[in-house]
Amino acid sequence: MNSSEEIAVSARSAGRSALRMGPAELVQAAAMARRFYLEGKSKIQIAEEFGVSRFKVARVLETALERDLVRIEIRVPAELDAERSDALRAHFGLRHAVVVESPAEGADESPDPENLGEVAADLLGELVAEGDVLGLAWGRSTIHMAAALDRLPPCTVVQLTGVYDAGTAERGSVEAVRRAAQVSGGEAHPIYAPMLLPDPATAAALRHQTGIARAFDYFDKVTVACVSIGSWEPGISTVHDMLSDEERAHYASLGVAAEMSAHLFDTQGRRVGRDLGERCITVEADRLRRIPEVVAIAGGPRKAEAIGAVLRSGLVTSLVTDTAAADLLLTAAPGPRPALERADPDD
Repeated sequence: MNSSEEIAVSARSAGRSALRMGPAELVQAAAMARRFYLEGKSKIQIAEEFGVSRFKVARVLETALERDLVRIEIRVPAELDAERSDALRAHFGLRHAVVVESPAEGADESPDPENLGEVAADLLGELVAEGDVLGLAWGRSTIHMAAALDRLPPCTVVQLTGVYDAGTAERGSVEAVRRAAQVSGGEAHPIYAPMLLPDPATAAALRHQTGIARAFDYFDKVTVACVSIGSWEPGISTVHDMLSDEERAHYASLGVAAEMSAHLFDTQGRRVGRDLGERCITVEADRLRRIPEVVAIAGGPRKAEAIGAVLRSGLVTSLVTDTAAADLLLTAAPGPRPALERADPDD
């Protein structure tokens, strides 16, 4: 029995409708319900025990629910919103969507609350299997996630992007990769290089350096990836903050609404400003699209539009977000291609 589900079976009448059943029927219904819901027996096993058909067992169990002899309660931790999670998953065609309660105060000013990282860490503990290759992209939320990791099957961990600032590598994504590898007991393949370089030639030269090339060799082997999403505004996108005023204006004129791992997207999920990628140390979008499970961590109302844009790109399969962002996402159009199709909106 899942610890998050509590099933209560009672043999007493719980309403007027139950009074219409005789005592023998009540006792039998309660006994069958107990076998099925609490002991995990199949309808065939119950039928054999009571000497009836499995169809009668099914009818008795249905009656027990209708007449309130069986009460089923689905309980999840208070910080998780199961209803919004399921609605968001269905709305965007995601494999997994986990919605966390927004902070009581400061939700509007604090994108990616730290508790998103904690929940994402638990989710990775579920999704990653022994022998997988876990990819981590740069981002505050992925750094918080790595810090919160306390369980992870043995796996290889590879960095998917350069860092915001090479001078802070020990406190950023390099340390996140090391932390995840330490928890899992697997190999770590960090990237000691900035995410954004002055020109394509410098970026190309760095990609051929031994350590960075070794990490890039693992990109096609990644089975689970964890990424962050940024809105195209100061303090919400690290790439935005790394560019000059002229460059920001140029990409804004192209309609950029979101950034993920140095890839830019308009509101419909189409990639724009592809030339930026030539200057970046990052996993290519086509490689991201081939990764079986890509988990995005992003929250806050200021990021809602950006999250929606990235979900429409088809690059992400799962999302960890908060109620503030989820409420806005649920009112937005999901786009013609659900995320699970992994289709390219530009095709």
